[in-house]
Amino acid sequence: MNSDPHAPTTNPDYQAFIRAYPEYEATRALDELRAAEYARLDRLGQVYLDYTGGGLYASSQLKQQFDLLNESVFGNPHSINPSSLAMTERVDQARAYVLEFFNAPPEEYLAIFTSNASGALKLLGESYPFAPGGRYLLTFDNHNSVNGIREFAAAKGARVTYVPVVAGEMRIEAAALRSQLKDVDPAKDNLFAYPAQSNFSGVKHPLDFIKEAQELDWDVLLDAAAFVPTNPLDLARWKPDFVAVSFYKMFGFPTGAGVLIARRDKLAKLQRPWFAGGTITIASVQANAHTMAAGEARFEDGTINYLAFPAVEFGLRHLNAVGMERIQQRVAILTGWLLETMITMTHKNGEPLVKVHGPKDTQDRGGTIAFNVLDRKGDPFDIRLIESMAHDAGISLRTGCFCNPGAGEVAFNVSREEIEEFFQDGIPYTFDQLRAGFVENFGRDIGAVRVSVGLVTNYADVRTFIEFLSGYLDKEAREFNIEFNHRLNKHSARDSA
Repeated sequence: MNSDPHAPTTNPDYQAFIRAYPEYEATRALDELRAAEYARLDRLGQVYLDYTGGGLYASSQLKQQFDLLNESVFGNPHSINPSSLAMTERVDQARAYVLEFFNAPPEEYLAIFTSNASGALKLLGESYPFAPGGRYLLTFDNHNSVNGIREFAAAKGARVTYVPVVAGEMRIEAAALRSQLKDVDPAKDNLFAYPAQSNFSGVKHPLDFIKEAQELDWDVLLDAAAFVPTNPLDLARWKPDFVAVSFYKMFGFPTGAGVLIARRDKLAKLQRPWFAGGTITIASVQANAHTMAAGEARFEDGTINYLAFPAVEFGLRHLNAVGMERIQQRVAILTGWLLETMITMTHKNGEPLVKVHGPKDTQDRGGTIAFNVLDRKGDPFDIRLIESMAHDAGISLRTGCFCNPGAGEVAFNVSREEIEEFFQDGIPYTFDQLRAGFVENFGRDIGAVRVSVGLVTNYADVRTFIEFLSGYLDKEAREFNIEFNHRLNKHSARDSA
């Protein structure tokens, strides 16, 4: 289990780590923060390495939210009664602080509250004026919620194009992107979408692409969901047209709260496909007419999750007090150490224990690492086995393709012909069935293990995970996988009895 988060100075392994990464000492305030605000991690013996899946909340965030709700009377903000106005004030305050946190000039940007980043992306996709002659350009490395916008684009006659990423480093093929960006009709509406940081490989794709695309008459959608939990995003500097964020990825609580940060001048071109309570000023049944509201109200359907958004401000202020640069530094240090250790772990015959999908160092990458564990023959251990054994060790990690099929297809060298086979018979395959099909038909797996470090990850967390990985040295994957599948089959038979 996880040891003392402050790592005793007499520990020789820790001393060696500090000699290799002396800058870690400059981030010690995060260890103090962990002891004060996240003590449950060590009390419960938990090693949390799933920050890309979701952030962790501080105890003080919960207390602030409880105290606010316990000491106030709040009502639906669509009124001018006392409880409604009190809530409107808190929501407006949270909205303003979102812009302040991301340094988004309020005269240029609006913050539209949504249920999460996926809700923000759907809102943009359904409202963007795609049309014949226009384009939707995106990269292979995108979350499915960005991929899903292609359905709106294709339905309206726009051309949908993917730009590849290069196997190994998993970076966008810059020459191919620039070629596609130049192929544009400036008289049409054209949208380019990409992630600031990959939720699969951890690659930080260049924010310089924003300006390059805009200078060629593209609107730019930046998926910042995996980037902003551990990196500052300055919208006064980079100026994307649309930014999607999930707040729970940043600070854990509340869930069900996200934002679409949008440039005011670009909102004017969006066309809502319907209207709802809160999005209009007036509507008539007899006249069969309605008038849309202005600003963010036009896009916030019905009543927003209004009791959640004061907690968003508490979470953002918490991160601001900790310091995004300090978090970024800690994440880079621990990611660098983990990567360096993983890629040097070898079996007795010299074969590598781990294959990393993405950069092997911290240059232009974040704290998300996708990899497979290999045996001494180079055969992969079943990712479900890894996740199950990590669970038994109290380690939270994730397996699969992480809702990022394009990156997975590149990482595992999946051809178009191979993947098309699974869509021709109309059977709704699960990911596990897809994996099994690839093993049976093509003799290879298509899933990975993902760990991600974040806000209060410490030396002891990473040390524990390294020790966990070392348990696979000089083992044979076939034996482990057979035993694991036997156990799965027993459970399945028992559950169906």
